Amino acid sequence: MDTIGTTDRFSITTAQQLEALYGEPLEAAVKKQADYIVEPGRAFIAASPFLLLATASDAGIDCSPKGDAPGFVQLLDDRTVLIPDRPGNNRVDGMRNIIANPKVGIIFMIPGANVTYRINGSASISTDPDLLDRFLVQGKRPRAVVVVAVEEAFHHCPKAFVRSKLWAAGANGTPADAPTSGSFAAWRDGGDAGYAEQYEASYQTRLKDSLY
Repeated sequence: MDTIGTTDRFSITTAQQLEALYGEPLEAAVKKQADYIVEPGRAFIAASPFLLLATASDAGIDCSPKGDAPGFVQLLDDRTVLIPDRPGNNRVDGMRNIIANPKVGIIFMIPGANVTYRINGSASISTDPDLLDRFLVQGKRPRAVVVVAVEEAFHHCPKAFVRSKLWAAGANGTPADAPTSGSFAAWRDGGDAGYAEQYEASYQTRLKDSLY
């Protein structure tokens, strides 16, 4: 069977085909969008301990998690978001993308809440001491602050969370067969299950001392 040919015959390749398949968006879905952060959005960001930051450039695409205690993201005003960049693996893929292409997409999440808050905008990277000092934790500054100029902001419907039962499943703890950092390290280094367990234990110890 020619699976590639079959796939091509059913590929959506034009905006007209897409509109024919999905129709017009609901009025409420259009009306909820704003070019600034509305009051419920401000409250959502203040309560959020976690976000996903998507970036893209000719070099590639990146989607990075950012997280800390609720309120770790600050608003300079209702059109400017400040995201601290804490120590990580120093790949800085997203940062490189922002330098090449400032367009970003952000999804804020709150554990247990099925609604998300989304922001699309243009970002820059700042090492302004005044901005860094806004994000002191344990006396330590972030490496940099990602400054996002809001272009679109809106809440997103909860269906993905409802279908996945994400928070309910998470309340049961990590599945026994879920890969760990040690699992990936063993794959990378050619180690066995014992290597994975040792690496994971060591990593969890190091992690506590390298968060900030």
